[in-house]
Amino acid sequence: MSQTALLSIKGITKAYPGVVANSDVSFDILPGEVHALLGENGAGKSTLVKMIYGLVRPDSGTMEMNGTPYTPTEPRAARASGVAMVFQHFSLFEALNVAENISLGMENPPAQRDLARQIREVSEAYGLPLDPDRLVGDLSAGERQRVEIIRCLLQDPKLLVMDEPTSVLTPQEVEILFHTLRKLSSEGTSILYISHKLEEIRALCDEATILRLGKVVGKCTPRDTSAAEMAEMMVGKSLASPARVNADMGEVVLKVAGLSVEPATPFGTPLRHVGIELHAGEVLGIGGVAGNGQDELLAALSGEVTTAPGTVVLNRVPIGDTGPNDRRALGLLCAPEERLGHAAAPDMSLIENALLTARQRKGLDRSGFVDWRATRAYAEEVIQAFDVRTPGPDNAARALSGGNLQKFVIGREILQDPKVLVVNQPTWGVDASAAAAIRQAILDLAGQGAGVIVISQDLDELLEVADNFCALNEGRLSNLRATKGLTMETIGLMLGGAHDMHDLDEEALHADA
Repeated sequence: MSQTALLSIKGITKAYPGVVANSDVSFDILPGEVHALLGENGAGKSTLVKMIYGLVRPDSGTMEMNGTPYTPTEPRAARASGVAMVFQHFSLFEALNVAENISLGMENPPAQRDLARQIREVSEAYGLPLDPDRLVGDLSAGERQRVEIIRCLLQDPKLLVMDEPTSVLTPQEVEILFHTLRKLSSEGTSILYISHKLEEIRALCDEATILRLGKVVGKCTPRDTSAAEMAEMMVGKSLASPARVNADMGEVVLKVAGLSVEPATPFGTPLRHVGIELHAGEVLGIGGVAGNGQDELLAALSGEVTTAPGTVVLNRVPIGDTGPNDRRALGLLCAPEERLGHAAAPDMSLIENALLTARQRKGLDRSGFVDWRATRAYAEEVIQAFDVRTPGPDNAARALSGGNLQKFVIGREILQDPKVLVVNQPTWGVDASAAAAIRQAILDLAGQGAGVIVISQDLDELLEVADNFCALNEGRLSNLRATKGLTMETIGLMLGGAHDMHDLDEEALHADA
């Protein structure tokens, strides 16, 4: 006898002007099942999840919860029906403590003393210890995610929706999260799990539904399906692994010595005595859990924050006291983590966004006036070379999906022929196909002799593209290690603050014993 579905989605369709986000989508989620929802950026995952959570109404089709019609008109109605959601980007107030943040997400929060007791009990029961009195601004990224999860668990959900939940976690924190999700599943809670990390899907999920261009194109049992097979189902073609054309390294092109920077905000992380030597043709991977100084490091390298002249040296030229435009002119280019608002102006067209960073190096102005024909041609070159899916260069940046905007931002910098490129989270939230394209472009750039620094929380990404690895922890950079032969255990120790070779060797010795 087949098991009755907790949530049954039948023929759901949702269209916007010029695009069909979901077309006749149907699948079931069983009680206690961990169900993966896979697809490229723009495949329709976000729209579908928004309909499940009551943020968007479908044009046609039906949903049923435990066999009865389910038509949430707002998130409050979804929560009342037992649906909870942990979003990719946390919605927390840093100046409030854990209990205060959790109470803001509850319909009828209890008294703070009672809520604090509930938080302790639930967090301990699910292996996610959390102090209700701590300020959120003082928490690590992994602890902040615990706040979001505990807030959901206090609602006693029947269905927990998780969007890219491991993107800011260390390997050890991922194991803790998976232990919690398996416990929830064993107790009957269903989980809809969205992630681009296919090996995680294979390790955790019972079933998977694959979307492509808004339609269901396949279903599979992840543990019986390889990551490559799932990726091919998502994109409709086989994906080649990124490969280096030329692995030769040259002289030092960027030297950072004794770099110490105070944070711009009270909850930022100060950099302390950071030192880097980057060679021509080298890809240096810098790993770290979110909030350990990544933004501050990129700001110091890009010139958004200036320092003493000798702290940053590009091709033997001291540039620590110069701004972003001067550094760009010399060949040091950067792509920050935040796509909208930092890397790209949301309401400006792709043409205008191309002008913002490429004006000098691509000669997009003449006698003080913008050469719009040349600027349009450059935007179109980026769109074509990096397969940016958009109706045209006149489209606003905010109209692109996250993965397509990321390809545009990275392509805009790479096609300027930088001597040094620094990128923070190059494939944040992008699908397997876009991630492979971006990683290959980074390797191609290094193969042409540029030095590349990749700052990322995706450890698989760093192991795939980087020649050398170091960890950023509380604003300090660990000793350099060759990525070849590095284990996840060693990387986890480095991310946790074991900064030098001796520390790591001692830890490994004790672990073996």
